[in-house]
Amino acid sequence: MKDVRIVFMGTPEIAVESLRQILSAKYTVEAVVTTPDKPSGRGLQLHESAVKQFASSQHLNILQPENLSDESFITTIKEISPDIIIVVAFRKIPDILLEMPTIGSFNLHASLLPQYRGAAPINWAIMNGETQTGLSTFLLNNKIDEGKILLQKIMDIKPSYNASDLYDLMKVDGAVLVLDTIKMLLSGNYNSIDQQNLSANQSQLKKAPKIFKEHCRIDWNNDVAKIQNQVRGLSYTPGAFTELISPNGASFSLKIFHSEFHLTDKKENSGSIETDHHKYFRIFASNGFLDLKEVQLPGKKMMKVDDLLRGFKINEHWIAS
Repeated sequence: MKDVRIVFMGTPEIAVESLRQILSAKYTVEAVVTTPDKPSGRGLQLHESAVKQFASSQHLNILQPENLSDESFITTIKEISPDIIIVVAFRKIPDILLEMPTIGSFNLHASLLPQYRGAAPINWAIMNGETQTGLSTFLLNNKIDEGKILLQKIMDIKPSYNASDLYDLMKVDGAVLVLDTIKMLLSGNYNSIDQQNLSANQSQLKKAPKIFKEHCRIDWNNDVAKIQNQVRGLSYTPGAFTELISPNGASFSLKIFHSEFHLTDKKENSGSIETDHHKYFRIFASNGFLDLKEVQLPGKKMMKVDDLLRGFKINEHWIAS
């Protein structure tokens, strides 16, 4: 049944692969809904979402409503009369849209729901030191990330993975899960699972709220393994950071994208610095140190730490805060 009418809703790169695979499977995408173009950069030029750029290349019907409850937009979707609405990394959908599809509306979420509901499940799973996460498709309802589960896929988080690595893997595996979910819905032969049945203790559920600046600043009083997970979970965007403070009080923000952690019995003050001025740059935490590998100063490109040390004179009299 490839003549099913699909409305696809998404914005970032992670949604593009799902849309690509839907088209490759010869399903009919009647409309792609994405965010309006936004000014960005120094010239404030309008920036198109990754989904819009791909949809344009495929000559698809693109809708960019400011308000999903706008009457003209609602009328447009009603005229399309979709069989399925698919949502991947988009905003909350109003009830009136959820009621339109003849078969149903579903979302792809980057966690094993009900764990890590929220805007940043990939980041928080790594920041919390998880060794497993996964993907879920679920039927949309009027609550955020709480609809009945359709399909799930478990994924390992290797110690070497950062958020970007996991994001790239989930793009591909998520697209497969979306296709499997379409097939299942079209067959009519499936059982959806209430999320409350997947967790014995709802009070122990971990959340995945939007990442803000306070989540990115490193506290060197923390366990060094926790700091390493913070770096991994925020790499490459938005990036964990620390303030480097010189002996005369000058302060420089430093983003850390790649590092290794080491446990040690060596007693050093949290935030103290050790470097040979050529190859290594270490910052001490409560029970070890972080060996910095890839970093970025404001207004500069990401660089290897040896490149930083060639142009940025720092010594043991500096501290990280």
